[in-house]
Amino acid sequence: MSLQRIDTQPFDDQKPGTSGLRKRVTVFQQAHYLENFVQSIFDTVNPPAGATLTLGGDGRYFNREAIQIILKMAAVNGFGRVLVGQAGILSTPAASCIIRKYETFGGIILSASHNPGGPDGDFGIKYNMPNGGPAPEKITEAIYTNTTKITQYSLIEADDIPLDVIGEYDLASMKVQVIDAVADYAELMTSLFDFNSIRSLLASGFRIKFDAMHAVTGPYAREIFINQLGAPADSIMNAVPLEDFGGGHPDPNLTYAHELVEVIYGKHAPDFGAASDGDGDRNMILGNHFFVTPSDSLAILAANAKLVPGYSKGLAGIARSMPTSAAADRVAKALGIPCYETPTGWKFFGNLMDAGKVTLCGEESFGTGSNHVREKDGLWAVLFWLNILAQQEVADNEKPSVEKLVKAHWLKYGRNVYSRHDYEGLPSTAASGVIKHIQDSYKKLTGAQFGRYIVKTCDDFGYTDPVDGSISLNQGVRILFTDDSRIVFRLSGTGTEGATLRIYLEAYEPDASKHHLDAQVALAEMIKIALEISELKKRTGRDTPTVIT
Repeated sequence: MSLQRIDTQPFDDQKPGTSGLRKRVTVFQQAHYLENFVQSIFDTVNPPAGATLTLGGDGRYFNREAIQIILKMAAVNGFGRVLVGQAGILSTPAASCIIRKYETFGGIILSASHNPGGPDGDFGIKYNMPNGGPAPEKITEAIYTNTTKITQYSLIEADDIPLDVIGEYDLASMKVQVIDAVADYAELMTSLFDFNSIRSLLASGFRIKFDAMHAVTGPYAREIFINQLGAPADSIMNAVPLEDFGGGHPDPNLTYAHELVEVIYGKHAPDFGAASDGDGDRNMILGNHFFVTPSDSLAILAANAKLVPGYSKGLAGIARSMPTSAAADRVAKALGIPCYETPTGWKFFGNLMDAGKVTLCGEESFGTGSNHVREKDGLWAVLFWLNILAQQEVADNEKPSVEKLVKAHWLKYGRNVYSRHDYEGLPSTAASGVIKHIQDSYKKLTGAQFGRYIVKTCDDFGYTDPVDGSISLNQGVRILFTDDSRIVFRLSGTGTEGATLRIYLEAYEPDASKHHLDAQVALAEMIKIALEISELKKRTGRDTPTVIT
């Protein structure tokens, strides 16, 4: 083994987004590109001598090669040990679990989350802090600054580590420990949920179908649902992680999880359906012929948390991202606990959880989680739902029902009718032009009437962190109406090509006689208003969204 110091030059496109650096695989495969960013991470966090690092990813294309490079760089950048998931696999919530359980000096997670994989797909890398959560903006900004002035990186020349074999290996003076990727996470789940009740539910004939989308959660789902909870083997579909996710788009929504949707809306539908994404941190919840919005899911988990052992003592508070509906706010008010509205990005929840201010948190983008880790957690959400359903009171000869549970919640709290329309792959200038046009129209819009809706105010959402006082501005354009309905426009920071414009639509409906309406029907007038205000078709040429959720 020999130390190598490699001269390099900065790349001009290594600014991290809302969850690390995401680019096409071919970009990361450029000479020095990955190494520059990794060295910039190490130079920023400055690990103490002998520190331990957690390392793993979602198994997408280039995952294994990147891990070998990072190991050889870690060996000469202060680390004494690296915990790496077997086969290079660690779901994002599992990585957070391991960072926290073994108190490592943070971790590097290799994932582009729900973005497509394969040689022509996407790749991503992010650093998680010692609390298990994503690096805050001050750290990602410092990493970016270092990428702009890097001139050299260091690594050792050595044989690759056999990632498929659990065990301990030497890499210069550093130890590499290949660990079971599933065991620690599964153990944490058993400490939170009543596995006996869920096992009894499944044994009673309650049928589930979980779609791992050929992504990271397949091995986790197999261990938990089949080996530990006794679900039939066919309860999991697309369970083998593939480098290209089977050619699919591993985003758990009604459009991209179409195989599961066909099953759950089919003739012999199971009682419960769920899917998770590329790195295992997102979830979609379905009942027999019934879809649960992520906003409703967060509210229902909070309202029923006392039925779950890990949360039976009550919640300190709830947090939701600004675009997420106010359904959770109504539950928090009823429980007498605070509900925090934050920008999009799980790092904003981390401060609140570390300070003991919140227990549950969620985003409308199919992310839900709690203070058990510092990331959103797809399988955790599925287990939470199953635990609640196992405790649901039903009449003789009836099964627990997702639809009945949701409608009972609406009857008690009212329904926040909600939908998100994504316009993906827009030219960046056109998407930015839509946002600027709306911002320039604030004065004209305030007080204007559109059908039965009157605009109360317009603004750009800003957030002051109640823990550290940090300020985040320009987090989304809001059109707020006098009846508490709203339209939010936001450019997403998770894509790698073009721009994604997201339009969020929300209207509160207390009338139970209207709770049965499909969200697109109930929001039809508001959808029309959003298109009129934004001049979206005129400015982008698009008249229909890519994805509706």
